[in-house]
Formats: sequence, structure tokens, C-alpha cells
Amino acid sequence: MAKPYESDLTKFMRDFLAAHPEEVESQKQGRAIWWDKRPDERAPAPSMQHTPKAGGNEATFLPDGNAEES
Repeated sequence: MAKPYESDLTKFMRDFLAAHPEEVESQKQGRAIWWDKRPDERAPAPSMQHTPKAGGNEATFLPDGNAEES
């Protein structure tokens, strides 16, 4: 059976990481900065205090009566 295709970049990364195992840990630390977070470590959800609410100015634009009806 033929070997499946492997790109030059994949071969390079596989060889590089085999020769430099410390880079795997560095990758994990870098990824943890942004992605690997528990829910309690993440930023709190934004306050909904300043969201627009119904009952304000949504009915201020009334028809002027000059529009032709079809």
C-alpha cells in the first residue's frame, strides 16, 4: 500500500519537533495564554446594563400622510 501524501511543511515540522522537544512545551504555554482557560479564568461576561431597551424612541417616525398608498 502506498504511503499517504505528507507535505514538505508537515515533514519539516515533524522533524523539527523531534529534534527540539522543548518547543512542544513552549507551544502549549503560548496557546494557554489565549485559549486553554477554565471558565473561572476567563473574563466575566459584559454587563447588559447599557443595552438599548424597548419603550424608547422606536415610534418617533410616523408617516406624514403625504405618501401615496398603492
